Amino acid sequence: MNNQRRKQIATLVEDIDSRLSELLSEFTERAQEILDEEQEAFDALPESIQDGERGQAMQEAIGNLEDAVGVLEGIVTTEITDALESAAE
Repeated sequence: MNNQRRKQIATLVEDIDSRLSELLSEFTERAQEILDEEQEAFDALPESIQDGERGQAMQEAIGNLEDAVGVLEGIVTTEITDALESAAE
């Protein structure tokens, strides 16, 4: 690999470390806020509605939001940057 591509990789790694990590954190926080709001709304429903179709739909949405937050939290940028740095060697 030539020096120009190594520099491009170094810049990419810096961008991932700063910008992508920041974006992932922001997205995780936003998804968690929506999840918390939906859970609060569900908890505020009377039990009869919680057990009904509307409650089931809300529970499904809560489950999907939990999955999304888990995926966002599971994205590890170091795996990406490590692979890029190895390519530059």
